[in-house]
Amino acid sequence: MNILFIMFDQLRFDYLSCSGHPHLETPHIDRLAAQGVRFTQAYVQSPICGAARMSCYTGRYASSHGAQWNGSPLRVGEWTMGDHLRQAGMACWLIGKTHMNADVEGMARLGLAPDSVIGARQAECGFDVWIRDDGLWAEGPDGFYDTKRSPYNAYLKSKGYAGTNPWHDFANAGLDGVDMASGWFMANAGKPANIAEDDSETPWLTSRTIDFIEQASAPWCAHVSYIKPHWPYIVPAPYHDMYGPEHVLPAVKDPRERVDPHPVYGAFMGNAIGQAFSREEVRAAAIPAYMGLIKQCDDQMGRLFAYLEDTGRMQDTMIVITSDHGDYLGDHWLGEKDLFHDPSVKVPMIICDPRPEADGTRGTTVDALVENIDLLPTFVEAAGGTVADHILEGRSLTPWLHGQKPQTWREYAISEYDYSATPMAVKLGIAPRDARLFMVADGRWKFMHAEGGLPPMLFDLEQDPQEFNDLGRSPDHQAIRDRMYDRLGQWGRRMSQRVTRSDAQIEAGRGASRRKGILLGLYEESDTDPELAAKYVGPAPR
Repeated sequence: MNILFIMFDQLRFDYLSCSGHPHLETPHIDRLAAQGVRFTQAYVQSPICGAARMSCYTGRYASSHGAQWNGSPLRVGEWTMGDHLRQAGMACWLIGKTHMNADVEGMARLGLAPDSVIGARQAECGFDVWIRDDGLWAEGPDGFYDTKRSPYNAYLKSKGYAGTNPWHDFANAGLDGVDMASGWFMANAGKPANIAEDDSETPWLTSRTIDFIEQASAPWCAHVSYIKPHWPYIVPAPYHDMYGPEHVLPAVKDPRERVDPHPVYGAFMGNAIGQAFSREEVRAAAIPAYMGLIKQCDDQMGRLFAYLEDTGRMQDTMIVITSDHGDYLGDHWLGEKDLFHDPSVKVPMIICDPRPEADGTRGTTVDALVENIDLLPTFVEAAGGTVADHILEGRSLTPWLHGQKPQTWREYAISEYDYSATPMAVKLGIAPRDARLFMVADGRWKFMHAEGGLPPMLFDLEQDPQEFNDLGRSPDHQAIRDRMYDRLGQWGRRMSQRVTRSDAQIEAGRGASRRKGILLGLYEESDTDPELAAKYVGPAPR
């Protein structure tokens, strides 16, 4: 079996028609859900691109792998998806974005040449690379945001698009007469991007995916990682005007949220993005473009799935669709992601398993608490491997796919956010090592702990599903907060760093030292098995 692991960037869990959006029509993703299982309570392990992806690729929590911010290197030696799957006999390829930075200093310290096979894999998050494009080729007075070579820019230049950065000038900008209408300015979101739709980012990556599959030898895992519907919020025709302000859902926000808010929450509401998305004209401009980007993504899924069906690959390929995090879009007076409300930390997750064992669950939903770190152990099992549960902190979803409810399952989901690199930490006067947030969500309650002496946040999801009423300082809810702190402490005591020896290896090694002559605690030779003492008794050598 092959695995097609598709990740969209910044796709909200509720912006698909199969998850209930009243205006967006996503028939191709919906059809995949009808052929597989849709997990309705899927959480990412950090609501920021780099940390969320590193958790997904390692199967470990952010505080375990340590790469907690965009640009933070994933340390050399960390086991990743490619390492686990190759050990199980499955190739593992990247097509698109990872947002991973190499531990260059660590590689140099260990003498790993970046042009060697192992060095290249260490530098590319463990993947073999078919094509990597992290998709943010922004440029300012200090140069490019991403200084690596852009294969997408190279493609556009080969198609005749002018300038040094056609990613921005064409794919992410429209026209205002003869002037550029940059997608960075949300007032331009309703204009069509100045590019042929076939040449825009999402179709381009779909084409590269088909190129890969056409030449691939099974078994393979292909991580197809789209940059969209991530901002800039601009999309080519015909998607630019498929939706309008009349399709923009009312913001999920309440004036009570702005009254004495939690300090971290208040700081994020006050940043430029939060202030922008608190304005209805901004939402009316940006959200239709966001919806158009999603519609384009779904159409490309139709193209990709048709290819798989025509080539017979649909019958031997597990297909997974998820996202690295969501997008507030003005909900809770916020834009972007960052905090732990559902629009940010909850993501779509659909798995279509072609094996006959999954026939009984097709078209069903699972409401159990799952985490994106559960995907990697699921893939290892699908590849026929043994899950290294002393390394992987997620749990395989295979039982849910095959209609076998596990005897035990997690009681709560965890997410973490290190905001030390943000201006909000500076505004609050929080030291970098204290600028950390932790979420514990059990389906009924959602709790947030903030380091640095700040109070917690708490929401009753049964009575307050829209997460308006923060009970973090309510005297009537101390027992609930205590319970959630107990859970956070239980999670904090997890066995997360003993990754070089499995339980089976430890058990097999018990007593081995006695058979190699380490005989502690003995008074005389008769106190132990004669075989163990044989080297230490008898005539002395002469």
